[in-house]
Amino acid sequence: MSHLETELQSLKAETVSMWNLVVLQLKKTREALLTFDKDLAREVMLNEKRVNAYELKIDRDCENIFALFNPVAVDLRFLLAVLKINNNLERTGDIAEGIAKFIVNTGADFDRSLLDATNAIKMFEESEKMLKDVLAAFENEDTAMARSIFKKDEYLDEINQKANETVASYIRQHIDKTEQALYILSTIRKLERVGDQSKNMAEEIIFYVEAKVLKHKPKA
Repeated sequence: MSHLETELQSLKAETVSMWNLVVLQLKKTREALLTFDKDLAREVMLNEKRVNAYELKIDRDCENIFALFNPVAVDLRFLLAVLKINNNLERTGDIAEGIAKFIVNTGADFDRSLLDATNAIKMFEESEKMLKDVLAAFENEDTAMARSIFKKDEYLDEINQKANETVASYIRQHIDKTEQALYILSTIRKLERVGDQSKNMAEEIIFYVEAKVLKHKPKA
């Protein structure tokens, strides 16, 4: 195995580690929301520093590989994909941290009927699954699995589109819980962006493996 191959394998392993941490961040945020565990939410906020550290390390490693090896073809596409995936993962970590802040800042546990009506927990679960699936696509260079993410993102979009009406209806009936209803609406908006980040990463995997650029192409 060449020195370049060793460096690329190490970079891939590092990216997978960051990915698993971000998935865990999202999982802990969901659990904190369900159980109103402010300590767990604070743990998510604290661990965001680890996500940021990963991002900086992966960026530096990519820059070093560019400088030392001048990669071409599939190796070059892999590096370019990792750089963008790294950014998407960091943004997803920011989203988990943002939702964790809502949990810390609110004064009472979230109404389960609100969570059920908005499908917020289902949205959390689907977001986690998308992140795991796109990770598996990355590890296995599986472009078919990467393409499956696009359809799953539509489910998150549907929940997001219905959220305004659902939350407005809830507020009319529970005016005293307006603040937490608005927090849940903001949570749904953030989770919709998790779907967008997953879709972006799926596109990068297809670019890396198949040399196909999907960004900004109109839907069939």
